[in-house]
Amino acid sequence: MTLRAYYTSDELTLRTDVLSCTPTDDGKFQVVLEETLFHPQGGGQLADQGVIAGIPVKGVSQNENQVIHVLEHPVPLGPAEIAVSPDVRSLHARLHSAGHLISGVGQLLGWQPVKGHHWPGECRVVLERQPQSEALTAEQLEHAVNQLINDDVPRHLLDQNGLRTVSFGTLPMHGCGGTHVVSAGEIGPVKVLKIKEKKGQLSVHYDIGN
Repeated sequence: MTLRAYYTSDELTLRTDVLSCTPTDDGKFQVVLEETLFHPQGGGQLADQGVIAGIPVKGVSQNENQVIHVLEHPVPLGPAEIAVSPDVRSLHARLHSAGHLISGVGQLLGWQPVKGHHWPGECRVVLERQPQSEALTAEQLEHAVNQLINDDVPRHLLDQNGLRTVSFGTLPMHGCGGTHVVSAGEIGPVKVLKIKEKKGQLSVHYDIGN
């Protein structure tokens, strides 16, 4: 099982061990580390980028309890330095965290978060109408989220019976394996582009400033 250091650490460099480096049919190599800082693609978030032993990582995925790092060149087994791209990590963490703020605000107004997609240029969260759901507008959501960002509310990480949960400030906790900013002020201004309700599900499309 790959130890996912990014669950509890915001560090971008780490010395770990390469456990295996397996060639694939397309000429690439699948690398398994004892411990990784690389977030694999999944959970609505794109994979981290960076290097292992100086070799660029071309993709990161998960296979059950292992994180698979795809490289174009082999790396030797044993100790290796790994480094995650700070710019890519920052963008993904900011987008994902903005989605959590929107979901949390929506939940406080009676909507149930059911889905999130946090890829650059196509971010959205989906909220499901409940009997107690209050009316929501794009302007209302945007104002509430940016107020939390202006207040720089802190991130909270908890392990609840083996489930990693994330929240900001006093918003509800949500189960999540993604990466997030340390406090909401790092996100920058959020723009709610549009909201659309269909069959009881409200899709909130959003983006963040540079």
